[in-house]
Amino acid sequence: MRVHANAKLGPAGRLALVGLVGEGVSLRAAASACGVAVATAHRWWHRWQDASAEARASASWSRDRSSRPHRQPRRTSAQLEARICAIRQATGWGPRLVAGATGQSHSTVWKVLRREGISRRPAVERGAPNRYEWPCPGDLLHMDVCSYARFRRPGHRATGDRSQRDRHWGTPETRVGYDYAHAIVDDHTRLAYVELHDDERAATVTAFLARALAFFAGHGITVRRLMTDNAFTYTKNRSLRELLGARDIRHLTTQPYRPRTNGKVERFHQTMGREWAHGRSYPSSDHRASLLTDWLEHYNHRRPHSAIGNRPPISRVHNL
Repeated sequence: MRVHANAKLGPAGRLALVGLVGEGVSLRAAASACGVAVATAHRWWHRWQDASAEARASASWSRDRSSRPHRQPRRTSAQLEARICAIRQATGWGPRLVAGATGQSHSTVWKVLRREGISRRPAVERGAPNRYEWPCPGDLLHMDVCSYARFRRPGHRATGDRSQRDRHWGTPETRVGYDYAHAIVDDHTRLAYVELHDDERAATVTAFLARALAFFAGHGITVRRLMTDNAFTYTKNRSLRELLGARDIRHLTTQPYRPRTNGKVERFHQTMGREWAHGRSYPSSDHRASLLTDWLEHYNHRRPHSAIGNRPPISRVHNL
């Protein structure tokens, strides 16, 4: 139940006030005991007297009444409200465009849409989460790449100084490019392996995967499957296909436009971006890159992971 923000009495206090008056206490004395004005005590006592037995049983008599007047002669007509709602539903326009089409003010249109519950577009329904976890380390690896812009000095986000903004950003003299973070995450253990490269070409991807397989093999993990998205460097990469064939690794791809199928590595990129890339201010992107190994070691060996019982990923590797 919603109670007026300045109300002295809630439902329990109103019932207590009525109880005092019913026991023979005067309205003035009951109002003084409850800390309210005599007029307030008078109003709630008479609401109790006028209430039916059903209203008293459900305590509906103690609820605040709407302050809306019974008559609103200047309210927008039902026909105009229906027209405003029809335009909104047919076009998806906001209040300003609907106001221009109907000749009404922006505030009037907004109030009508809000009253009808269509001032905001309904949220897109998301499918049920398809949570899964392979039973053994190496049953499935998730691979993806994420890019981070390079910089020679910290920007205004870190310094708060916008006066040093480079006026010739994007020219060959000032263009510094991107660091591409290639990452692989084991589905069962969440053990991760990351490298920074200058590109995401086929040869780079294949060489990265070879080193990643050696990393997991060093932890006693035999890889059986690899999942990637449908990027050209994954699906049309001959050297990658040959490497997976030589290691007897099955290559799986995600459903188009469904990145959550590869959600574990997508979530890892989010964590890495929040804690490593943007978690502190760096003097340059080179300094940021130099600390990736330390952060990755912390992630694999010490950082608690909520999806595996607040334990670090290394705790799930069998050869500890």
